[in-house]
Amino acid sequence: MSEPGRKTILVIGANGATGRDAVQAARRRGHKVIACEPHWSQDEKPQDPDVEARDLDVMSGDLAPQLEGADAVVSAIGVPLSLKTAFDPPPLYTRGVRNTITGMRKAGLSRLIVISAAFVEQRRHGPIWFQMSAMNALRRVYDQMGAMEHMLEASDDWLNWTAVRPGWLMDGEVTGDYQVFPDHLPKEVVRTRHADLGDFMVRLAESGEWSRQTPAIGRREAPDKSSPKELFKELAG
Repeated sequence: MSEPGRKTILVIGANGATGRDAVQAARRRGHKVIACEPHWSQDEKPQDPDVEARDLDVMSGDLAPQLEGADAVVSAIGVPLSLKTAFDPPPLYTRGVRNTITGMRKAGLSRLIVISAAFVEQRRHGPIWFQMSAMNALRRVYDQMGAMEHMLEASDDWLNWTAVRPGWLMDGEVTGDYQVFPDHLPKEVVRTRHADLGDFMVRLAESGEWSRQTPAIGRREAPDKSSPKELFKELAG
């Protein structure tokens, strides 16, 4: 394990939108990082000597050996906002997290932070057009996230988990002024930056706060960032 005050944070999905920001947040705060993807190509591997790249596929195999040496696990895996994944999402949030928990138990780890969504329970959140389009299209994804949360809630007390519930995710620099709420976002908050989410998850790995809870994170953004035009642009890739 790491020296006092400095942790080794293992980030699953480290090359994804939120994962990259989580890695950067951990390094900004002085931590070592184990960056995990199903397969790292030589060109993709991080060059930072305090970031170790490991191949880890949450969907198969014994994960315990790849989890060794970490103080906390930040699972930044997720499916992109697209029509393809909306209709047939892979079971990353159910089978993937279950495999991660099994590997953590074998490796002697207890701290796990995962990504869920504010809309798992808040299906009537945001503008009506957003409810009728994005929430309906991603219903299968939110159902899977809900099943993941139930699995975590039913876990034994040894597992110190937090399922973070962001809003509609967006790009942008880390702000530091994002807000965290118990379980639900207020109606005027719809969006969450990947960078803010990554920052918050790393802070949770440090502090152990919000243990066995589902904090919601978001920020009031410019109105044009929550428009139908913006949603259709993101769905189109």
